[in-house]
Amino acid sequence: MLENYAHVHEKDPELVNRFFGSSTQDSKDRQDYLGLIDVPDSYCGPRLQFPLTFTDIDVLIEAFKQQQILHAYYVLEVLFETRKVLKQMPNFTHTKTSPSKEITICGDLHGKLDDLFLIFYKNGLPSVSNPYVFNGDFVDRGRNSMEVLMILLVSFLVYPNDLHLNRGNHEDFMMNMRYGFTKEILHKYKLHGKKILQILEDVYTWLPIGTIIDNEILVIHGGISESTDLNLLHRIERNKMKSVLMSPIPIDGDRATEKKNKAGKAIAAWGMKTDGPFSEQLTKHEWEQVINILWSDPRGKRGCYPNTSRGGGCYFGPDITSKILNKYQLKMLVRSHECKPEGYEICHDGKVITVFSASNYYEEGSNRGAYIRMSSGTTPRFFQYQITKATCLRPLYQRVNAIESSAIRMLKERMISRKTDLIRAFQLQDRNKSGKLSMGQWAFSMENVLGLNLPWRSLSSHLVATDKDGNTDYMSSFQDIHIQKPVKEVQSTLIETVYRYRSDLQIIFNVIDSDHSGLISMEEFRSMWKLFKSHYSVRIDDSQFDELAERMDSNKDGSIDFNEFLKAFYVVHKFDKLSKSDTKLA
Repeated sequence: MLENYAHVHEKDPELVNRFFGSSTQDSKDRQDYLGLIDVPDSYCGPRLQFPLTFTDIDVLIEAFKQQQILHAYYVLEVLFETRKVLKQMPNFTHTKTSPSKEITICGDLHGKLDDLFLIFYKNGLPSVSNPYVFNGDFVDRGRNSMEVLMILLVSFLVYPNDLHLNRGNHEDFMMNMRYGFTKEILHKYKLHGKKILQILEDVYTWLPIGTIIDNEILVIHGGISESTDLNLLHRIERNKMKSVLMSPIPIDGDRATEKKNKAGKAIAAWGMKTDGPFSEQLTKHEWEQVINILWSDPRGKRGCYPNTSRGGGCYFGPDITSKILNKYQLKMLVRSHECKPEGYEICHDGKVITVFSASNYYEEGSNRGAYIRMSSGTTPRFFQYQITKATCLRPLYQRVNAIESSAIRMLKERMISRKTDLIRAFQLQDRNKSGKLSMGQWAFSMENVLGLNLPWRSLSSHLVATDKDGNTDYMSSFQDIHIQKPVKEVQSTLIETVYRYRSDLQIIFNVIDSDHSGLISMEEFRSMWKLFKSHYSVRIDDSQFDELAERMDSNKDGSIDFNEFLKAFYVVHKFDKLSKSDTKLA
């Protein structure tokens, strides 16, 4: 995409620097910038006193319970101070426990502030005698990611040796663009949001990769692979991993040299030096090591194989767990990264524990949250909870049903985004033009187009109507769902393409929209489409997109509100069993 973009914009050094450049802020910049921000007397939110003490944790929690917003001055001061302290820390923090000093491990919170409040209510605030590990994914998806992050960072600054923060795959500015935290920051901090994002990107890169408890328990966000090298991971310069989504450009071998030269030409086309950003990268091997730590998942099958559902990291079996734990004289791996109905799960003969702390992750009642308390020589203890309006928790089968219903909805949206391709595949199989296919033909067509490796026959009762002979009415696959067209004249293939890649388009837009105005000029809009089209090899005529763009420019001022543009493409579920109202997905 970097190479493609060079042909669209001849000079745009800010974009390259955003992706590959290193941060140059220092203490002087900190004082200069904070000196320009005034906290007015009229501000009635929480005020922090530096150096921070346990009183500031209390002040912050009480203010957030009242839904107050922390002033940008304090947010930036916390971020600057956190970066300063994190820079002094190793890639893996080592901590000790004792029978009288247990440690608490929390999994993904994803901006769910009520879950964090409940954990502290049940388990106590962090302190020297009550240490915590928060195992990544503090932000994104939930509405209060900023508040969760601020409580954790302030607690860390008060107790840097007793509150441990591991990097998750969502502590990444590219992930934040896609999953909501960037939008939340710009909404809450309209004036200083851009600076907050800039410093936050750098803070992420300094977060430790993991925590090792009593030299026995490895706590990391995702998992391991057969090639996980903890010695190498202790040594790498972790701050060079600006985004886990951006693989480094190789620097050796003929093809690698050619690729580097291409990228160099791309950067030269933007008027930048070619020896700067790329010398700031991890090697591909180092990058893969970190990717596996942040993205991998355990499975029951032996071996190590690609993580196809996530597109990053691997699936690792019980044999891989035993191999890596034995190699480094460890007894257990504690990880997060996956929602579990009960909030935790034990696998691989008790050697791997998954803990997930965001309850109701998919929707109300879908799952419990949990945290773990453990100390040297004792069995881990699990504590479960669920934020709920009801007085009693749903039984397990109802929680599993809620997760399944949510998954079916997502699957139908994937189907409708490929409707034209699916119909073409169905019709190729339907030689008699009967409108019906055998279950085998329907399942083959679904997998051939969608490539999701799913048990289509088992799922068919949720997705397609069948007759008494077991044949499928394949057009019924789309009868209860459709994409709302913002402009009736536009062809369905374009609508489906825009809907299918709307998250990718959002990321490109967030990069182009450097002033975060939410508006994009017609010229930038077309440039973005050309970049996207060439990168994904989309075969749609430019004139169709031009017509759509012209029609979306409702007031004819030459610019488009891009967020409104994306919201125009939404899926309508006609027969939604969970809710009778239409569901918009932007």
